[in-house]
Amino acid sequence: MKQEQTEPSGKSISGGINYPVPAREQRGTLGNMVFATEKLLLARILRAIGNPPVQLVLWNGHGISNHGGDAVARVLIRDRGALLKLVTNPELYFGELYTAQRIEVQGNLLDFLEAVYRVWLLRNQGKIGKKLLAPFYDARRNSLSGARRNIHHHYDIGNDFYKLWLDERMLYTCAYFTSSSTSLEDAQLAKLDHICRKLCLRPGEKVVEAGCGWGALALHMARHYGVTVTAYNISKEQVAFARQRAHAEGLDGQVEFIEDDYRNVRGEFDAFVSIGMLEHVGRENYPELGRVAKRALTAEGRGLIHSIGRNRPEPFHAWIEQRVFPGAYPPSLGEMMQIFEPSSLSVLDVENIRLHYALTLRDWLQRYEAALESVRAMRYDEPFVRMWRLYLAGSIAAFETGALQLFQVLFTKQENNSIPLTREFMYPR
Repeated sequence: MKQEQTEPSGKSISGGINYPVPAREQRGTLGNMVFATEKLLLARILRAIGNPPVQLVLWNGHGISNHGGDAVARVLIRDRGALLKLVTNPELYFGELYTAQRIEVQGNLLDFLEAVYRVWLLRNQGKIGKKLLAPFYDARRNSLSGARRNIHHHYDIGNDFYKLWLDERMLYTCAYFTSSSTSLEDAQLAKLDHICRKLCLRPGEKVVEAGCGWGALALHMARHYGVTVTAYNISKEQVAFARQRAHAEGLDGQVEFIEDDYRNVRGEFDAFVSIGMLEHVGRENYPELGRVAKRALTAEGRGLIHSIGRNRPEPFHAWIEQRVFPGAYPPSLGEMMQIFEPSSLSVLDVENIRLHYALTLRDWLQRYEAALESVRAMRYDEPFVRMWRLYLAGSIAAFETGALQLFQVLFTKQENNSIPLTREFMYPR
């Protein structure tokens, strides 16, 4: 991944933008005081992010590094206002300042982010942060109206944008790689079949999908497993796209896409499936989601929930929650149990496929970088371009370091005895 690099002198290293840099302050009493203050602030920032092996450099050439020549990257802070914001809240303002080009990462962005995640995880191992004492959600709670606003913010920015870097089926969730060399298209297809096998789908059955994206799973289940699908989604653009695709593939009679909230699911089904929606549900709504699933399933019905998660309860990354995924929260497995336990739903299987998401994201980032000219041609501005680069690269770092997990939880009603005795049914013969 090519990153724009510049020296503190303003000379461009990789042909990027040339930024004028003020001359270094004249040394003297005032100059020494300014230098000492800047150094103190830089040291405070390094401590706040866990002292990763990076070098922080200011617009005037002053810098600090606690790892000598072993720094994985050099972070250039372009103005004093950016420095003060970083000191205030590095987790939130790094993303803000990076997208505004007031911070530049000189070196590999992914290496830098992984280094920060690793020291952050070590520093917080076995600890519960003070932020956990505060509510996870404020104005962004996922009420019926709030959920629509939050989903619109992320998913209704234009189908053509997502087409540039997703696979041909427009799947925006973790793929399933049979090997590290598997193509994204094949890995996404393998994910669809992996889910369908887990649900033991049989021809003629009825399936309800909560949060269907652009419709790929619903259409795949109908075409290849002979089921009828009712799919719910509150993204207007995604539902319109899915309906068009169903019509084009001649599956109108087998798949119905409904623009509505999962809480309004009605009817009885043989299978309940939700892929990549739980992150947007909100912890306070987990018991209700469980009640919806229980109400929707027949006595021998099966359910599967696929979600980004954590090893322990933690707030979502502040910048991502504010700018990219408002209202989002990846739960721990313990928190996910609040879906199943209050409704006496039996958990049959839990699988963690986080490394598959790291591979998925690497493909997405590579395709995104290759499509930058097309992204800019769609009149998305440079802060938008940089925001999505940082979001995708940061997500890779989070999954590769274990800061994020990816859980698939298979469940059923507690009285159902018509379940396989082994896991053989999950894998192709």
